[in-house]
Amino acid sequence: MIDVSEIRAVTIDLDDTLWPIWPTIERAEAALQAWFEAHAPATAALCAERDALRELRGRIDRLRPELAHDMSALRLEAIRLVLAQAGEDPALAQPAFEVFFAERQRVDFFDDALPALEFLSRRYPVVALSNGNADVHRVGIGRHFHAAVSAREFGVGKPDARIFEAAARAAGVAPCEVLHIGDDAQLDGLGALDAGMQMAWVNREGQAWVHAARAPHATVDDLQALCRLLED
Repeated sequence: MIDVSEIRAVTIDLDDTLWPIWPTIERAEAALQAWFEAHAPATAALCAERDALRELRGRIDRLRPELAHDMSALRLEAIRLVLAQAGEDPALAQPAFEVFFAERQRVDFFDDALPALEFLSRRYPVVALSNGNADVHRVGIGRHFHAAVSAREFGVGKPDARIFEAAARAAGVAPCEVLHIGDDAQLDGLGALDAGMQMAWVNREGQAWVHAARAPHATVDDLQALCRLLED
């Protein structure tokens, strides 16, 4: 069970905790494809096949493992590669990425997300902790956050305990004084537990927790249920 008396700060995941990520990515990829059609037609034709750019992303993952923590760099490299394969100017990669990135910041929040952020930020310093490249200020929720720690800026991602420890430092507390909230049992769950934090698993899909040796301090269907636990 969560020990509310020990909580001095909260860290929270973004993608799939505050909003579903794939609708956002699909819109961003559609915006990128429209940009290709206007500015790089050969690349647009190459990317017309479904999931072509995602397959290139997978290739970049294998070729550039040092970028595994940086979703923006991986996306930019994939765009540069597909432009080159299509025989078009790789210098177009940066403006193309900016179109993708701007759309990536347009998210559709889960119904419980904004009320929960209001609740949490009134009680604790809240730190965003993400492996992704959403910007809480561009998304429009920056006022709720004391700080944001990303894998891209820190250099390693979840579940590495070091990024959780960095988030605790950003909040000005020890890891044992932090409640981490997230949806991914391994990245959020095991990472937070390894760092010595309390952990609340937001399990919207009713998945099974498969890590028998470790367990979250709370499992909730949504963020409103978690807020009710923190009120008790």
